[in-house]
Amino acid sequence: MWFWLGTPYSVLIYVGPCNSSEIVVVQKFIVTNNGSGHKVAGLRYKEYQLQDYSSWFLKELNNSHNWKNLKACLVKSGDCTNVAKKYKTLKQYKAAKLTPIEAGCCRPPSECGYPAINASYYDLSYHPASSNKDCKFYKNSRTVKCYNCDSCKAGVAQYMKTEWRVVAIFNVVLFFVLSIVYFVGCCARRNAVTSCSKY
Repeated sequence: MWFWLGTPYSVLIYVGPCNSSEIVVVQKFIVTNNGSGHKVAGLRYKEYQLQDYSSWFLKELNNSHNWKNLKACLVKSGDCTNVAKKYKTLKQYKAAKLTPIEAGCCRPPSECGYPAINASYYDLSYHPASSNKDCKFYKNSRTVKCYNCDSCKAGVAQYMKTEWRVVAIFNVVLFFVLSIVYFVGCCARRNAVTSCSKY
């Protein structure tokens, strides 16, 4: 009996409201509160803008050391290379529902007006239709793409926001389930002790 009470109690102490992990859960809800994609006419996916996200995201993603490491991971992940493999034709690519990272890091923002030749190549001979600095940062090179763009940072912020929300919700649900198990166990033990004392 003590084991079954002790186990959820130990876990509750670990994920409990006074523990730093719960502070992290609250922080995750706060920093992931802002930011959402913008629909673009004719596209099935959304584009993301860095200024839409919390100041915490802005600080972390605009930190050159942090971004250098994240950028290296993005290049290694091959997400942009896989876009070309997934969408063989331009028609497939234009009808695709790209992930936030694919939409932000693997292509220039739509406002730039560069015509897409295929899923991994844009005609950059056109003068950008927008003053957005991301239009100048984008290159067709596999290792450059739009990895230096704010749109890429926004795509990463959106990805992190989604993942963190899932983890935070799981932690909250786990806390409540374990609380119920622990309190039911305590009640069962109290009832058992009361029953024994009658005899």
